[in-house]
Amino acid sequence: MTLAIFDLDNTLLAGDSDHAWGEFLVEEGFVDARSYSEANDRFYQDYLNGEMDYMKYITFALEPLSVNSVDTLKAWRASFMEKKVRPMLLEKADALLNHHRDQGHTLMIITATNRFVTEPIAEVLGIEHLIATEPEMLDGRYTGGIVGTPSFQDGKVTRLNEWLDTHRKNLEGAWFYSDSHNDLPLLKQVDNPVAVDPDPKLEAYATSQGWDVISLRG
Repeated sequence: MTLAIFDLDNTLLAGDSDHAWGEFLVEEGFVDARSYSEANDRFYQDYLNGEMDYMKYITFALEPLSVNSVDTLKAWRASFMEKKVRPMLLEKADALLNHHRDQGHTLMIITATNRFVTEPIAEVLGIEHLIATEPEMLDGRYTGGIVGTPSFQDGKVTRLNEWLDTHRKNLEGAWFYSDSHNDLPLLKQVDNPVAVDPDPKLEAYATSQGWDVISLRG
């Protein structure tokens, strides 16, 4: 089995689903527009700069889940998928996924964005295996906390290794596609690292290492 692993935001999508979810909540009036938008934008810039305190961010991101019912959240998410996610889908990303399918590879998304946001996106993309940050549920409601290791930076390596152990698989011949320097810990673990529309830090590192650099935009 050869794994073809993909980051999600700004890699398979022409945008960031986590940030877009925050924008959606603001635009629909589900959260306080000014304070939430400012925090959402600030955390996203910290992420781009490689300076984000992930635990502070995930506490912020999961708070709307903790104060609303699951039925309400699922209704919001269905609207979010149509308004925000579908415009981010990329034809070239779909072609790349099909290229790996044609080779018999096992496809996986690994993302720091939480499972509530990303699970329906993985379904639309036809990718069975999803490693995402796991929101905690108790008595049928989200608590605002997480379960296990968040799949961010080195946490992606930890979570993937847990998955490999559980499924008795390995990374021989594996691919990993990402746009972000935050994913360097995992990119360095695979035989075939690929920078996709990379940020400047990742592009510089990938070029210095002779890695493939591709674009799925346009």
